[in-house]
Amino acid sequence: MSVMVRIPTPLRRVTNGQDKVNVEGGTLTEVVGSLESEFPGIRERLCDDTGALRNFVNVYVNGEDVRFLAGLDTSTSDGDEISIVPAVAGGA
Repeated sequence: MSVMVRIPTPLRRVTNGQDKVNVEGGTLTEVVGSLESEFPGIRERLCDDTGALRNFVNVYVNGEDVRFLAGLDTSTSDGDEISIVPAVAGGA
């Protein structure tokens, strides 16, 4: 299954400046694995040492937050759009 992944600005140095990439994967875990194969080092920026998504990384499949779906076990279909959104904190 080919899916399109939107890459946030902080991760674009890992993807050679690309803001969108197409990778294969039937689950989000497989998508992260494909990203890692193509762009070594991206997995450690998305996942912690246990393999879970880092707390400050939000991932959406077709606009749905995977934390409310099946997390990294969320299924993906051909043509799905995945967005990686780093959490923003701070303020006055």
